[in-house]
Amino acid sequence: MIQIKDTIVSTELLEERFVCDLTACKGVCCVEGDSGAPLLEEELEKLNDEFESVKPYLSAGGKQALEENGLYEKDADGDWVTTLREGKECAYTVFDQDNNAMCGMELAWKDGKTSFRKPISCHLYPVRVKRYEEFEAVNYERWHICSAACALGEALQVRVYEFLEEPLKRRFGNEWYLELHTVAEEWKKQKG
Repeated sequence: MIQIKDTIVSTELLEERFVCDLTACKGVCCVEGDSGAPLLEEELEKLNDEFESVKPYLSAGGKQALEENGLYEKDADGDWVTTLREGKECAYTVFDQDNNAMCGMELAWKDGKTSFRKPISCHLYPVRVKRYEEFEAVNYERWHICSAACALGEALQVRVYEFLEEPLKRRFGNEWYLELHTVAEEWKKQKG
């Protein structure tokens, strides 16, 4: 573990390789799991404010789930998460012509219809952030559905933190990321 500002970062972000391979996994991380995507408190307001702009990008089933159950819900642990559709995929998930899961929020964002790209937990995946009283833990989460991403990352020699540069900057800021990068380069030299 390494400390950067008020975060404790797992060294797995520096060691492990990862590059999403949508052609192999089909975006199954938007479909599988026990609950929806974790949400920060400030993201609840963004979802409320931006929903009408995102709504045209959603499937009929997704819209119905959101209308019936709300734009977000609490999971079994009492944390805010995105609503699921019929206990399966995230209600904001849509499928393209190749049956790849895509985020309706992100599609609206790409078209300039909303300023909210998608929950930061989705953008950061496979990294998960957990807040404790005095710090935030930044950990790499292993999940068998991402084996193709691990293989592609290995083939391309892209470390987790490098693949996630944009979302890590979005979550923690440029200065934080630059410090992480500096530590990673030192780590790499020490490991040989």
